[in-house]
Amino acid sequence: MEEFRYRFLDGEVVLYESIDTSFTYLDKETELFKVVNVPMQDTIEKFVQLATVTAENQKEHFTGPVENDVYQFSALPWITFTHISHTDFGNREKAQPIFDWGKYHEREGKFMMPFSVQVHHVFVDGIHIGKLADELQRYLDEV
Repeated sequence: MEEFRYRFLDGEVVLYESIDTSFTYLDKETELFKVVNVPMQDTIEKFVQLATVTAENQKEHFTGPVENDVYQFSALPWITFTHISHTDFGNREKAQPIFDWGKYHEREGKFMMPFSVQVHHVFVDGIHIGKLADELQRYLDEV
């Protein structure tokens, strides 16, 4: 989905060939989060393995500003929600999508999980969010 790979760079629109990830990881002992950056991998299994090792070995809470060529992810497994909004401090050129998901629950024999996507409307429209939702649902139906 190309629309999610567009960004602003020095006032110009660029399309990144590949996008890596940045996600929050809870340190259960301190209850503090750290931001972990992990390059995208060929398979979900390779990604999970690398993400686990990276998160567990990273000592810093922040390794620097979130790069432009990432998808940002944040999990809230403690709550079910209908909406999430992130403050962007008025930065009109911040275009990295932010994906959030929350506590799943069972309803009418199906597992439901809240999922929120915040995007820059210059690049991503409702139709693109709908296509992403359809693709995620197809994936989940296969698992």
